[in-house]
Amino acid sequence: MPRSRYLKSRLIAVLLALAAACGVSLSAAPPAGAASLTRIADFGNNPTGLQMHLYVPNGAKAHPAILLALHGCQGSGPYLYSSTDFAGLADRYGFVVIYPSTNPGGSCWDVSSDQALTRGGGSDPVGLMSMITYVERHYGGNPDAVYVTGESSGGMMTNVMLADYPDVFKAGAAFMGVPYHCFYTGTVRGWNGPCAGGQVSLSGQQWGDLVRRAYPGYTGPRPRVQLWHGTADPILNHRDLGEEAKQWSNVLGVDRTPPTSDTPAADWNRTRYTDRSGTTQVETYSIAGAGHQLPVQGTPMAAYAVHFMGLDRSR
Repeated sequence: MPRSRYLKSRLIAVLLALAAACGVSLSAAPPAGAASLTRIADFGNNPTGLQMHLYVPNGAKAHPAILLALHGCQGSGPYLYSSTDFAGLADRYGFVVIYPSTNPGGSCWDVSSDQALTRGGGSDPVGLMSMITYVERHYGGNPDAVYVTGESSGGMMTNVMLADYPDVFKAGAAFMGVPYHCFYTGTVRGWNGPCAGGQVSLSGQQWGDLVRRAYPGYTGPRPRVQLWHGTADPILNHRDLGEEAKQWSNVLGVDRTPPTSDTPAADWNRTRYTDRSGTTQVETYSIAGAGHQLPVQGTPMAAYAVHFMGLDRSR
């Protein structure tokens, strides 16, 4: 067996054992007889022509929690559905999952324009919000239990949605993302090389001020944030994880308390920023040797995200 395959197999085995020991339930792909992914053609205001797919498990609650799951560049909603464990976890815990797709298909999310980086400003975030509202109105989705996750460009958009709509989301988990506004170019779906290369470094206050400008005047509660990144990521530099942590720890007011770190699994370095009550507001996972492929299907990564957001307590 090639060394890379051996290491991946060993990592999965270790993480499966860890999940069982820590009480984090792990579901794989939806089992036989599970619900199917449904295309929703008309869901409301959609300025960029996004596509919407929805997964409603057979055992969904009358008023289920909602998870918005965002693909990366060259991906799609159906691809994310089949390549991650979120649908299987929805079967277990009864929440529904929205799987949007960009337009044109396979493109990145718009995380770089003025429209996208402003609450109600237009572009992709408006269409994504329409999907959430549609699920609340037509499937009884719980407006007090809305969450977001994403990988790569979808991880970037996770941070954008949390900044633009802090009153909508309770928590989010961004895999392989960058700080909100880091990818700014002033153009729709622009590419920001310095940000991708981990060359943009600001103070926590500066990063936090950018988030606060997304929704001027907002003083209400803000969503908790979980962040993941591989140290060997060749697309989005691992240094962006530290910048994200500076941003959200400032926004959530936990940047003045020293964080705690541990190693919950081989090659995992977890850092937690807690408030005075002991609640973890920001949590980061640095995965040693991992490239641009998180969350790894068949490991507890998605389950850890679901647990952090509270979706495993949604029943």
